[in-house]
Amino acid sequence: MEDDYDYDKLREAGKISSEALVHARKIVKEGAKLLDVAEGIEKLIKDGGCLMSFPVNISVNEQAAHYTPSYDDKTVFGPKDIVKVDIGARKGDYLTDCAITIDLSGNNGKLVEASEKALETAISMVKDGVKVNSIGAAIEKIAKEYGFNPIKNLGGHGVEREELHASVFVPNYDNGDESVLNEGEVIAIEPFMTTGEGFVEDGEFLEIFQKTKDIAARAAETRKVMEHISNNYKTFPFALRWLRNEMKDTSEFGIRRGIAEMLNMEALEAFPVLIERSKGMVAQAEKEVVVGKDSCEIITK
Repeated sequence: MEDDYDYDKLREAGKISSEALVHARKIVKEGAKLLDVAEGIEKLIKDGGCLMSFPVNISVNEQAAHYTPSYDDKTVFGPKDIVKVDIGARKGDYLTDCAITIDLSGNNGKLVEASEKALETAISMVKDGVKVNSIGAAIEKIAKEYGFNPIKNLGGHGVEREELHASVFVPNYDNGDESVLNEGEVIAIEPFMTTGEGFVEDGEFLEIFQKTKDIAARAAETRKVMEHISNNYKTFPFALRWLRNEMKDTSEFGIRRGIAEMLNMEALEAFPVLIERSKGMVAQAEKEVVVGKDSCEIITK
């Protein structure tokens, strides 16, 4: 980690993220609109003096990640839903990432408990020099003890300034990677558990994007969309609904046309919803930590 890294800014973002998770537990309930929940959480974070690391993810049942409501989303929570709420706050260039699972049915308690126990165990192992595959092995062991599978193509990750998914990858199983964690590194530990096979694949729903580069766009609307993204989000992830709310003088068609051209010219990365491929139920638990010499500091309580 660079010498001038400001851990206090990271802690500020972590405090707001933690408050947002507490708020999420209060407002995720049967009949509530996903859009209202997402916008309520995002408002709380902004009112707390932070911006968003990424759009609030509210992924339900077999969805593991990357569902955020669209501009006019009418979806409501059902009585049997298992809901993953993934939140990140940004203070300057310092990013947080954390998640909880809320079981509205009351029937998926073991699955939620497995993800939380795996997270607790993984965090207890984090220190300078620990091998990432040993953390993955511990997560998988707990999943199997509870009768579930870890999701093998998802996992934890390093978090750096301006980069939410940095080079370090912390697997949810023993993938043989003996890379070690280093003191001072910021890591998001992120066990995913499922009743299914343990692999996710891209779904059709797509609402989250991230700019990767500037382009010489042909259409005026594309140039306008790209300028708005650059000025407001730089290379941080954003939601299409954010553009719809902010660009009042641009039609939905114009915004979508701009997004499509940027995607075609590889100026955007897209993040489609991730779905467990056998349609198994999914639970997630996540906290961000700073690696210490003999333990770690939890940034998102």
